[in-house]
Amino acid sequence: VQLQAYGGGLVQAGGSLRLSCATSGRTSSPYAMGWFRQAPGKEREVVAAISWNERSTYYSDSVKGRFTISRDDAKNTGYLQMNSLKPEDTAVYYCAAPKSPYSGAYIYAKLYDYWGQGTQVTVSS
Repeated sequence: VQLQAYGGGLVQAGGSLRLSCATSGRTSSPYAMGWFRQAPGKEREVVAAISWNERSTYYSDSVKGRFTISRDDAKNTGYLQMNSLKPEDTAVYYCAAPKSPYSGAYIYAKLYDYWGQGTQVTVSS
């Protein structure tokens, strides 16, 4: 299973970006997904997560109301819509998926088995 995150870039504060996470090699669908980020000098933190049946979602307090996680199972792609971006959102963003086909909206990185390579998001003030 491979995940490829893309869609990052440089944006001004208040702007928007949509990150995508393309999944390949997976035989089970649908699946849970999480988005994490890591800023320089900081630990990786969960940003958002969605359960396999999309009935549960999680958002960190810092992004709640601004970010939206979603999936398109027909395209095997997950998304993270980021609005009202702030300079403190600057980080490398990673998508991740668990091996189990019936997983929840996990918030702990150790529960994810597959990781994308990361995409840089830079928000200028």
